Amino acid sequence: MVTIGIDAHKRSLAVCLVDELGRELAARQFANEPRSHRALHAWVLKEAPEERRFGVESTGWVGRGIACFLLAQGETVVDVRGSLTDRQRQRLRGDGKSDPRDALAIARVTAREERLPPVRADSPARDLKLLCDYRQQLLGERTRISNRLHADLVSLQPGYEHSLPALDSLPRLERADRLLAKQTGVQVELARRRVTSLIRLDTEIKRLEREIAQSVKSLGSGLPQLVGIGYLSAGRVIGEVGDINRIQTKARFARMNGTAPIAASSGQTQRHRLNRGGNRRLNHALHMMALTQARMDPRARAYVERRCSEGHTKRDAVRALKRHLSDVVYQQLRADAARLEAAAKAD
Repeated sequence: MVTIGIDAHKRSLAVCLVDELGRELAARQFANEPRSHRALHAWVLKEAPEERRFGVESTGWVGRGIACFLLAQGETVVDVRGSLTDRQRQRLRGDGKSDPRDALAIARVTAREERLPPVRADSPARDLKLLCDYRQQLLGERTRISNRLHADLVSLQPGYEHSLPALDSLPRLERADRLLAKQTGVQVELARRRVTSLIRLDTEIKRLEREIAQSVKSLGSGLPQLVGIGYLSAGRVIGEVGDINRIQTKARFARMNGTAPIAASSGQTQRHRLNRGGNRRLNHALHMMALTQARMDPRARAYVERRCSEGHTKRDAVRALKRHLSDVVYQQLRADAARLEAAAKAD
C-alpha cells in the first residue's frame, strides 16, 4: 500500500508518496489546475501502480478540485484535518515549515490513521453548509445596508424613529420609501436604492431559508424534533459537522463545538474555565438551543434552577446545560447516520 499526501494551495499542490512504514518514496509539486491534476495522477500511477490511498488537506476549499478529480478517477481519497498535519509535522526531523514537509506529514497521517473521513463529491451536509454560509453573508450585507439607511433617514427625516423604529419587514421598508417620496436630491436617491436593495435581500433570504428547510426535511433528520432547534439551526449543525462518523465520542464532539470546559486547576483549587475554541458557528447553534430550552422546556428550567441553587450563576448554569445538549445533539446525529446507512444497505 502506497499512501499519497497532498498539501493544497491556491496555485500549487505539493505531493509526497510514502510506504507502509511512512518512508518517503517520491515527492513533487504541481500547479493547482485541471491540466496539472491529470499530470499529477499520471505521475502517481507511474510511481505507485498497485494499491494506493490519497490524503488531501483542505478538501472543502483549495483542495476540493484535486479531491473531486481523484474521486472521478476511482481513487480512494480521505480528508486530513490541519490539526493532525501540525501534530505530525512536529515529529519530522529538522525545523521550519514548507509545502513538501506538509505533504510528507499529510502522507504519514493518512498511512497511520485508518478512520479518516472519506471525501464525497456530492455531500448533502456540504450543500447545507454552503447554503447556511450564503444566508449568513446576506444577513451581514442586509445589516450594513440597513445601518446606512438609518443614517440617511436621520439626516433626511429627523424624528423618523418614532414611527419607524426598525427596518425589519416589508411594510416598514415601504413606509420608509413613502417618507422619502416628497424629497429630492442625491442622498434621497441613494436611500431609495437602499430600500430596494433591502427588499431584494429579504426576498433572497426567505428563499434560502425555504431551501434549507426543504433540504433538512429531505434528509429526514430528527434534529428539528428537539426543543430549541428549528430547520435553520438543524441545517447549520448538519453542515458544520459533516460526517458524524468521523467523531468517535461525545467528548470529542464537545471539544469540537467548544462546549467542553477547559481544566484550570492549581494545587487545592479545582476549577474549569470557559472554552473559547472549537467551531463557533456550531457553538452558537447549541447556545441558542440552550437559551430556548431554559425558557420553554420544564426539564431544562429545573436543571438551570438546580445549578443556581448550588451556587452557580445563571450564565454558568446555561453553559452546563449547553454541554449536556451537545451530547443530545451528538446522539441524534449518530442515530440519523445509522438510519441512513441501514436504508442504503436495504436498497
